[in-house]
Amino acid sequence: MAKTQLAGNNVILAGDFPGKGLPAKNFTAVLQDLSETTLDAFKGTKVVLNVFPSIDTDVCATSVRTFNQKASAIGNTKVVCLSFDLPFALKRFCGAEGIENVLTASLFRNPEFATDYGVLITDGPLKGLAARAVFVVDEAGKIIHAQLVDDITHEPDYDAALAALK
Repeated sequence: MAKTQLAGNNVILAGDFPGKGLPAKNFTAVLQDLSETTLDAFKGTKVVLNVFPSIDTDVCATSVRTFNQKASAIGNTKVVCLSFDLPFALKRFCGAEGIENVLTASLFRNPEFATDYGVLITDGPLKGLAARAVFVVDEAGKIIHAQLVDDITHEPDYDAALAALK
């Protein structure tokens, strides 16, 4: 069981946070058009999983914008931004912000992702949402970078995630 913080207060997470070198567990998420995608759909491609609580907070929105800008220049890579936000909210945000280089996907139909990846917040005001984390998965489905952000109010280490892609 992993732990993080929210504004300096401890937050307990359910599940085991998978580290570097482990196989990434397949999952299903809902895209903006309400279709579904899976991690397995991206086999043969490097994948950045940008996990966050809600697109309607400043840090979460910044992470999507930043990966949209920085990852667009990296070949054979997809960035999937995952939260429990409904696809409608993700679509609204991406449309308003001109986000076109990342996929946003909702976990609302498949909440087991949060436990499988050790990011399900089990207490405090964000209970039931996903903690902020970044995973980089290689073409074969192995995790080559994993960061559980130390405090949900902090941004992830974009440079470390992007360096793992090279």
